[in-house]
Amino acid sequence: MKGWVNKTLRPNMADKSALDILVLFSMILGEAVDEGLIGSNPCRKLRINFDDRAERPHATTDEVDALAGRMDPDNGLMTITDAYTGLRWGELAGLQWIRTYLDEDPRIEIDPKFGALHEVQGHLVLGPPKTPASVRTVHLPPFLVDELRAHRDRNPDAQFVFSGLNGGLHRRSNFRRRVWLPALAGDETKGWSPLNQEMHFHDLRHTHETWLIEGHTPRIMRLVRLGHKRKDVDDLYSHVTDQMVEETLDTLQRRWEQDGGWTWQESFDLRKEAA
Repeated sequence: MKGWVNKTLRPNMADKSALDILVLFSMILGEAVDEGLIGSNPCRKLRINFDDRAERPHATTDEVDALAGRMDPDNGLMTITDAYTGLRWGELAGLQWIRTYLDEDPRIEIDPKFGALHEVQGHLVLGPPKTPASVRTVHLPPFLVDELRAHRDRNPDAQFVFSGLNGGLHRRSNFRRRVWLPALAGDETKGWSPLNQEMHFHDLRHTHETWLIEGHTPRIMRLVRLGHKRKDVDDLYSHVTDQMVEETLDTLQRRWEQDGGWTWQESFDLRKEAA
């Protein structure tokens, strides 16, 4: 049993996910013992040390701009969108235009039935997001609305906001290998220095929350925007207000105007040079 956990589960997923699977499996075996189907639960006295997870890195505004600037315009905007919305990979890769509102009250709606892209036995399928709390509205700052409109104009027939190679759906592994890792590695011929090699795309979600904390965004606003479950009593008695939403968007807009603002034309020029 310990070998199954250490050699099969942990090399392929986060420790938290491995622990969740172990706990669930132990509960199932416990029920089997109670029903007399097996003599004992091999998980009951199992001792596996799940160390606390190391703190994940987050990116500065300049680092996010640099990463996006090393990609083609569509993948660059996908990176910018994640840093300024905090969406999970599956929510972003499965995002459709029918749930992206860019006119009145600009926002993204994470749908409860098909709000995330999942890879199941090698097949990409739309399904529910990670948790019930993930079903939410994510409001958009003005600059991102403008960039998404321009992106839609470049891709007028697309069903999904962000597409992979040849217009297909993104696979996390392909994106990481073809886009993310080369952007982190840099390119001496273009004057691109390596960035944090330990950073994952998911760390843009950590980045978003860090930026919100720097902007003094209330905890309840951060929980709801990121789709986290409310755990504390204070969370249950707190509520998101229109003023909180407006102040959060103002904070993100100021960050873009003061520290960000990478121009997409650079990517077009780089793509032409590489052709």
